[in-house]
Amino acid sequence: MKEKIYYLIICFVLSYSTQAQLYGGIEIGSKGIKMTVLDVESIKRNTYDVKEFWTENVGIAAGIGIEGSLLQEDIEKAGDVVYNNYKKMLNEYKIEDKNIFIVASSGVGLANNTNDLVVKIKTLTNKKIEIISSSLEAKLLLRGCIPPKNYLSSVIIDIGGGNTKGGYAKDINGASVFFPISCDLGTVTLTEIINKKCKQKTVFEFNENLFDYLPTIRESFKKMYTSRAESQDKSNVYISGGAAWAFYTLLTGIKAEENFTQIQYDDILAIRTIAENNYQRFVTNAETNPEMQKVLKTYQQKYLIAAFNLLETSLEVLPNIQNKKIFFAKQGQIAWLVSYVFDSAKGVKQIY
Repeated sequence: MKEKIYYLIICFVLSYSTQAQLYGGIEIGSKGIKMTVLDVESIKRNTYDVKEFWTENVGIAAGIGIEGSLLQEDIEKAGDVVYNNYKKMLNEYKIEDKNIFIVASSGVGLANNTNDLVVKIKTLTNKKIEIISSSLEAKLLLRGCIPPKNYLSSVIIDIGGGNTKGGYAKDINGASVFFPISCDLGTVTLTEIINKKCKQKTVFEFNENLFDYLPTIRESFKKMYTSRAESQDKSNVYISGGAAWAFYTLLTGIKAEENFTQIQYDDILAIRTIAENNYQRFVTNAETNPEMQKVLKTYQQKYLIAAFNLLETSLEVLPNIQNKKIFFAKQGQIAWLVSYVFDSAKGVKQIY
């Protein structure tokens, strides 16, 4: 009987020791703060499951578009949300403190007072947060959002709240070298730019001023692509970020089942038109559709209009866009964070 008990104890210990390890990531983005809990089976093989993923819609980039700074009240809100979710990961998910990583996206990094945010988070959690550069963020996005077989034939474009970033890989002497591209226009920053031009603050006036601003947006994206001319020649375009997620969800009404789903450029035009001229259609459909409800709770109408105009224009200025394949990358919202967690867990030095 004792031998049987010892055997059961040994089996329990062995099974426990081989259990997957939990890691937590908190990303402070322009439009919200994202939390990810990873159930990591093997750090060496990069095998994991996303155990939990949730977002708190605390936009902190509004001040960047107005005066280049994070507002103090937004820093305070962000600090509270980060601290509460940091404690949640420690206490509810039992994640070791060393396995929790806190980062801020490149859109937040555009502010001229990001150190105030760093100090606030350090005071609350005793952790130093990293401000991810747009080039590193895009590199991690490419690695997490494009199938390896398509690395060399693809460009990725991620429209965030504070900026747009992306890039592509090129074979140089047998190695894939990453080339970043970026533009300082995102959903939140563009919305604030247009809002400043409006006197009556109506959607109709917003649409008119945004239409007048489109040539500036086109030039910004053309400059982004021509800075790395080879980005224009890729046959596959992968889109990610909040704008892409909102578009796909409002188009289909469902969560994407596949990691990569091919979409049509004309569908983006159609969704943009609805956002501008028939927004009530989204509201009505969302009454019985929880996935669409999430989008409308995340983005008010003006933000959706800005997001879809950015998405459309970022593709429109690409030469021969009608003959390129466009894919929605399902994991775009967490891909760079997942990559960052793995590299940090392995002790890989981040290069900015």
